[in-house]
Amino acid sequence: MAAKRDFYKVLGVPKNASQEDIKKAYRKLARQYHPDRNAGDKEAEAKFKEVSEANDTLADPEKRKAYDRSGGPFGGGGQGGFRPGAGQGGGFDSSQFGDILSNLFGGAAGGGRGGGGQARAQPGRDLQTEVTLSFDQAVAGVKLPLSIPTQITCTSCRGTGARSGTAPTICPQCQGRGVEAEGQGLFSISQPCPRCGGSGTVIEAPCATCKGNGLNKTVKKYRVSIPAGVRDGSRIRLAGKGEPGLHGGPAGDLYVVTRVTPSTVFKRKGDNLEVEVPLTIPEAVIGAKVEVPTLSGTKTLKVAAGTSSGTVQRLRGEGPAKLGGSGSGDIHYRFVIDVPKTLTKEQKAAVEELAKVIDANPRAALLNGAGHAGADGGPKPTADDATTAEAKA
Repeated sequence: MAAKRDFYKVLGVPKNASQEDIKKAYRKLARQYHPDRNAGDKEAEAKFKEVSEANDTLADPEKRKAYDRSGGPFGGGGQGGFRPGAGQGGGFDSSQFGDILSNLFGGAAGGGRGGGGQARAQPGRDLQTEVTLSFDQAVAGVKLPLSIPTQITCTSCRGTGARSGTAPTICPQCQGRGVEAEGQGLFSISQPCPRCGGSGTVIEAPCATCKGNGLNKTVKKYRVSIPAGVRDGSRIRLAGKGEPGLHGGPAGDLYVVTRVTPSTVFKRKGDNLEVEVPLTIPEAVIGAKVEVPTLSGTKTLKVAAGTSSGTVQRLRGEGPAKLGGSGSGDIHYRFVIDVPKTLTKEQKAAVEELAKVIDANPRAALLNGAGHAGADGGPKPTADDATTAEAKA
C-alpha cells in the first residue's frame, strides 16, 4: 500500500483524541500557518496544506475510522509499507516504493480531498483595527462601539460560490485532488492544479450575488470591552470575530489595538506610573508636607528635610491595574527642586543672608576626594601660588 502521513502527529494530538480536541488543534495550526500570515513562505504554505489534509480526514468520523483501520502512517493493517513477496523474487514492489516516495513529496495522499469531492475547509482571515483612548479611559477601562468592514457568507449560495440549484463539481483535471503530480522516475513532484487552483472543485455557474467568491462585503458592529490598565499598543483578541471560513472552516479572529493619548501628569513606566513633583528650595531644605495627585484624587506626602533633587517616593498599589495579572502597579513621585530664574531685590538679599548663615561649601568633599596633590605628594599649587612663583622668577 502507499505510505501515508501520520495525521495525528501532524495535528499534534494523541490517537484517542476527541473530535473537539482535533478541531481545536486544527484551528490553532491553521491560523499559525495560514498563507495570509505567511506570504511567500513556502514552508508555511506546505505545512498549512498538510494540516488541512489531516483535518479533512480526522474531522470526519467515517474517514477517521477508515484511516485508523488502515493501520497507521504506513497502512497495510499494521504490516508496514513494504510487503515481502509483493514483487518478483520475494522482494518489494518497485512501484510501491515509488508511491511511498511520492507521498513523502505530497503527491499521492489524496490532496486533502474526500471521495465526495467536497471543497476543503479553510479558516477565515484575521482582522485588525485600532481604537483611540484617553489616558483616563485606558486606566479605568471602557466599552467602545466598533464598525468593522468584513465579509460574510453569501446567503444566496450559502458560501458554495455556485448559482442556486447548482453545486461545485469535481475538477476534471485533477479529479478533485487539488494537485497534479509530475513523474520523474521513482519520484513524483506535486503542484497545485492549474484548473481549480488547488481547491479540487470548479464552479461552472457562479453565484450572481457573490460572483463565485462565496462571501459578500458588509460592515459588522460590535461593542468591545477595553479592560482597565491597557497601554498604548495593547492588543485585544476577539475570538471568532474575523472573517468567516470557507466550506465550513472556522472563522478568524478580530484584534483590537489600543492607542492611548498621553497624560500631562502621569508617565507610564511598565506597570507603574511616574509623576514629577516640584519642590521649592525651603521645602527641600527644611522639609514639608506636599499634596500630590493620584488616579482617584490626591494624597499628602511628607518631604524629609535635606531632600535632594531626584529623590523618589512610592505609593504602592495606587497605579493602574496590571494586565494579565492581579493587583495594581505603583505610583513613583520624583522630587525636582524648582530653582527660580529671576529674583526680586528682597529675595536676592534673603538668599545672600541665608548663604552667610549656612556658610558651607558642598564641593569641598568633591575637591578633596579628587586627590589635589603635586608630583612630590605635597599640596598642589593654587592659582595665587602660581602667580607668586612667576613674579619671583
